[in-house]
Amino acid sequence: MAERFERHRQPWRPDEIQKLHTLAKKGMPLKAIAKALTRSEESVKARAKEDGLSIAKLH
Repeated sequence: MAERFERHRQPWRPDEIQKLHTLAKKGMPLKAIAKALTRSEESVKARAKEDGLSIAKLH
């Protein structure tokens, strides 16, 4: 079963966006970024796409 996030549909704060950019540039995988930001993988993926970031894929 997927983890439940209490912050469902909450807007992104500037510090979260900054952290997302930093972690994505370091090459962290999606799952790790989502956990660090306490957001769902779908939310992180959508925000990264919106900002033109690429997230490392785990093989």
